[in-house]
Amino acid sequence: MPDHFFVYPSYLNRTTTRALGRRVPQSVAVTETTLEEIVEVAKGLGFVAVAEPEKQYPRQFFQLSGRVRVTKKAGTPKTQFLRSLSAELARRHAAEGGH
Repeated sequence: MPDHFFVYPSYLNRTTTRALGRRVPQSVAVTETTLEEIVEVAKGLGFVAVAEPEKQYPRQFFQLSGRVRVTKKAGTPKTQFLRSLSAELARRHAAEGGH
C-alpha cells in the first residue's frame, strides 16, 4: 500500500457535488481553497504535505486544479483527515471574513 494519499481541492469544495468528487459533508466544506492553504493546514495538523500543481483531478479532467500529496499517519483514515482538514479550512475562512 502507498504511504501517502492525495487531496484534490474538489474534495473540499462546497459547490462540487458528491458525484463530481466532493468527499466531505457540505456543512464542513469550503467555497474556495488553494493548494497552498491545503498544504499549510495539513502541516498544521501534523502531516507532511506537498503541493503538485501540475496534476488534475480525473473526474474533472478538463480543469487543471492540482493536488496535494499527504503522507499517511498510522491510525488516521483519509476520511477523518479530510473532515479535520475541511473543518480547519472553514474555521480559517470564517476568521478571515469568508471566502
